[in-house]
Amino acid sequence: MKVFGRRHRPFFRVCVTDARTPRDGRVLEEVGYYDPMVPETDARATLKGERIDYWIGVGAQPSDKVAVLIKKYGTNGTHLEEQKAALERLVAKRHRPSVPTDLPKMEKVVRKKKEEKKEEEPVAPVADAPTDEAAAAPVEETVAAVETEAVAPVETETEAVPAEAAPAESVQEEAPQAEAVPAEGAPAEAEEKST
Repeated sequence: MKVFGRRHRPFFRVCVTDARTPRDGRVLEEVGYYDPMVPETDARATLKGERIDYWIGVGAQPSDKVAVLIKKYGTNGTHLEEQKAALERLVAKRHRPSVPTDLPKMEKVVRKKKEEKKEEEPVAPVADAPTDEAAAAPVEETVAAVETEAVAPVETETEAVPAEAAPAESVQEEAPQAEAVPAEGAPAEAEEKST
């Protein structure tokens, strides 16, 4: 048996190998699998009985654990009826509700999301809204009055913007040129000679 899976979740493949190869090395043929994490005990092993019979017929020797699996779930196994019933129970547990096949895929997804939203968010009345019609009437009149009023256009000062930018430019032009400052540690004589 070859070990697969992860820590605390093992999975085994029943393989035919040469006795000199490592456990998880090269195989001649994979003839089944064993999943110890399946809840139904009799549904854990699935074997290819005809291929196992062939390899045993040509001289293959099963390991002790594989021999037990072959005895239970092989061609003439003792637990074949129980295995069939366990597999049917597993399939029945996995049953999914059917979706109409005539709808396009995206339409199904959109419909499902809309149904989920309706179930999650029931419509509740707003607390601030007026409850009777008499209180709602003054609000409607106010809205109508605001809509009919003419709003004066807002004037923008286009000349003011360049005028504000002009002093900043003149400030930059008037800034004095910075004189070169000698670096620290440089001899003062070298500076005098260069000027």
